[in-house]
Amino acid sequence: MERQSPSRSSHRRALRLLAAPALAVGLLAPVQSASADSAGAAACPAPAAAIGLSTGWKLQLPLPSGTGSPQEIKQPTLKTYNNAPWFTTTSDCKAILLRAAVNGATTSNSGYPRSELREMTADGSATKSWPSTSGTHTMVVDQAITHLPKTKPHVMAGQIHDSSSDVTSFRLEGTSLYITSYNTPHYKLVTSNYQLGTRFQGKFVAHDGKVDVYYNGALKATVDGAFASGYYKAGAYTQANCNNSSPCDTSNYGQVALYGVTVTHK
Repeated sequence: MERQSPSRSSHRRALRLLAAPALAVGLLAPVQSASADSAGAAACPAPAAAIGLSTGWKLQLPLPSGTGSPQEIKQPTLKTYNNAPWFTTTSDCKAILLRAAVNGATTSNSGYPRSELREMTADGSATKSWPSTSGTHTMVVDQAITHLPKTKPHVMAGQIHDSSSDVTSFRLEGTSLYITSYNTPHYKLVTSNYQLGTRFQGKFVAHDGKVDVYYNGALKATVDGAFASGYYKAGAYTQANCNNSSPCDTSNYGQVALYGVTVTHK
């Protein structure tokens, strides 16, 4: 067997030492951004097809910036729709990136922008709603929060909405991930050490006038909520705007990677 020279052996040890930190960093690295590998993303299926998104959704985007009403993309257009960086496929083709900048257009009843999917009927032709007091209504969302706005680093990801307000949601503030309850943003602390890009499964189960909220399979909170017209939403709801976050431009945004979302009603 050939004996390695001291210089070659030392050189290889040095390479291993350099590689080890890089691998460790990679384990915690955020999900690939929309602009980092446009060539890879371009080779992927359209976002809806990439994660097997059903037809029972419509998309709201905070465009155009600053003025006007947000855009809505419904079926059948949503099936092949792609609009980087606001709604596009990650470069590994495994998730959808949904982005909302602080200067984005907002709905009339909110001061914050959102890039979100809204539950629709099975064929996508009409909005869906259901009562929390009858039946069991479940959404499982596989997601990662990948970017926060500056100054006010708050993003909501996945929620139940009733006819007038959000009932409960996952809300990230810096590194603290909460479950909300109506106007109580810090109803339940899930973790105080959330790292951007960490993938997790959230589940909402509405039944008997309440909502059970699960994080990675564990029940974390139960929210009292008896409502007649509820619906599910999934995506990035940036909790910042140009009045409380700077810079006031498209470089300042919240973003969520969505790996999958399923809804069942029984």
